[in-house]
Amino acid sequence: MSIPSVDDILATAQVVALPMRERFRGITTREVMVFRGPAGWGEFGPFPEYDDAEAAWWLAAGIEAAWVGPPSAVRDEVEVNATVPAVPAADVAAILDRFPGATTAKVKVAEPGDSLDDEVLRVAAVRERIPNVRVDANGKWTPSQAISAIRALGDLQYAEQPCATVEELATVRAAVDTPIAADESIRRAEDPLRVVRAGAADVAVVKVAPLGGMRRVLAIAADIDLDIVVSSALDSAVGMAAGVACAAALPGDILACGLGTGTMFTRDVATPFVPVGGRVRPRTVEPDDDLPVADADRTRWWRERLARTHALLPAGHPAAEWIRM
Repeated sequence: MSIPSVDDILATAQVVALPMRERFRGITTREVMVFRGPAGWGEFGPFPEYDDAEAAWWLAAGIEAAWVGPPSAVRDEVEVNATVPAVPAADVAAILDRFPGATTAKVKVAEPGDSLDDEVLRVAAVRERIPNVRVDANGKWTPSQAISAIRALGDLQYAEQPCATVEELATVRAAVDTPIAADESIRRAEDPLRVVRAGAADVAVVKVAPLGGMRRVLAIAADIDLDIVVSSALDSAVGMAAGVACAAALPGDILACGLGTGTMFTRDVATPFVPVGGRVRPRTVEPDDDLPVADADRTRWWRERLARTHALLPAGHPAAEWIRM
């Protein structure tokens, strides 16, 4: 297919501001742009600190969803994990109540103001309710901090992106018995397979929007001889639909996916993907009529960002090849 024009995308685009229940990833409001194409709705929501070249992958994913649609599913439902922000241990139970039936939980660690004692207590509180516990440091530990923390946190399904670089991941993996998962080292890397060649991970966490779309995620997963977890990039219900569709199309067994984060918003663009029995089902999403739109300044900022990012695609950005396939 050809790349739709900026005008085609902006004709239906809405910038929304979604309030969150707790601070997550340093924010309390998530802004994204949603737009309609012939195959449905797509989302453009790269985080503000990402440059235009990285944002182009997110735009390609949104265009794929809106102009091409999802790949064929091989399963009717997808197991999801609970997601626990960096909250006090006393608040853990209320958060886990949002994920009925979940048997796996991902716990945020290494957040500003967090101490190892806080993290041990938080993980212990989760473990009282959920048998399989993962932690996610978003690359914020040094190798020595990661090794100490992972050992102190006890039995973990895996530790996600404990350090920033592939070399550091490999160092930590060699020093601990806990499996290591790569997230940023895959989705923010020019070469997503480098982490595999370096022997730096046991699990690949893949996200549809940052990697350029559902079909590119499926292609990367086919080339990675690791366990696969499809996760959200703090997507609205529109972006989450693409993540769930991608997970539903993955062949073979997959681990519980990080696709239940719609419960983190007090308001979404449509009915969120709320787990039932620890699982969500793929479905078509149609945004509500009364969307929580961003103010005029933020809307202008996003529309200008879309135009800049879109200009990179016909100029030869590799994300464009995945739109044309």
